[in-house]
Amino acid sequence: MPSSPEAATMGSDHHEAWIGREEERSERLHLSVAQTMAATLDLETAPAAGTALPPGWQWLFFNPALRRSQLGVDGHPQRGGFLPPIALPRRMWAGSRIQYLADLPVDAVATRRSLIQKVEQKVGKRGSLWFVTVQHRIGCGERACIVEEQDIVYREASPVGAPQAKAEPHPDEARWSQRVRPDTTLLFRYSALTFNGHRIHYDQAYAQGEEGYPDLVVHGPLTATLLQQFALAQGDGRPLARFDFRGVNPLFVGREFRLEGKPLADGSLALWARGPDGELAMSATAAFR
Repeated sequence: MPSSPEAATMGSDHHEAWIGREEERSERLHLSVAQTMAATLDLETAPAAGTALPPGWQWLFFNPALRRSQLGVDGHPQRGGFLPPIALPRRMWAGSRIQYLADLPVDAVATRRSLIQKVEQKVGKRGSLWFVTVQHRIGCGERACIVEEQDIVYREASPVGAPQAKAEPHPDEARWSQRVRPDTTLLFRYSALTFNGHRIHYDQAYAQGEEGYPDLVVHGPLTATLLQQFALAQGDGRPLARFDFRGVNPLFVGREFRLEGKPLADGSLALWARGPDGELAMSATAAFR
């Protein structure tokens, strides 16, 4: 598969023609999935049928069940289909802006309507980049429940063994802090629950030898889910109205990190995940209904 800047820019108009493309999926938000997610996160209780699906758990559903022959060498779906067939080999979920409008009931049938809003090319320090913004609208019956704008980034592969830029320590300004030690079981279970075949989360030899990571990578949406759970713990029982997050630096299996946060003047929360060396791994903001 070509990965040079020249190959990535070929057919730019073709990629931008994906803007406006739509997709729709309907699925039951099975109680059994919510129960296994609660067990994965080591929660004492799981949501009951008819109660609100916790924030971030919508990512357990609406995932395509592709055959193995339809996956790329990295375990991701092959290029094309709903998303534009951008040739750059590395694909990442960079962040989201989420509005929680109403509760999604566990065990109800919900529908997700997806729309490609933006496709644009940029050039960064390490070469060509493509950014794809997808809007997901999830509803139950006639009721709109969640609206999310999701940013997906395609980039060139970094040479294995290339020196990594040292991340700056994040300022120590947390009002609240919680430790998380991600193990292989957590990563394996979350990959299974989201039907995520990306090998950086479970195949150590691939993560190190092909993508140049020091170890297995913690899923970005898993960290974002933990941050939403952390936000709810500070919110006096109020449900989330909005949650925005952006991935900054990867987190790795077996290396303890911290969920941290502080209140803001407008009543919202500033949240972040701090890596084991003090680096900012993910930044987020949360607001309550």
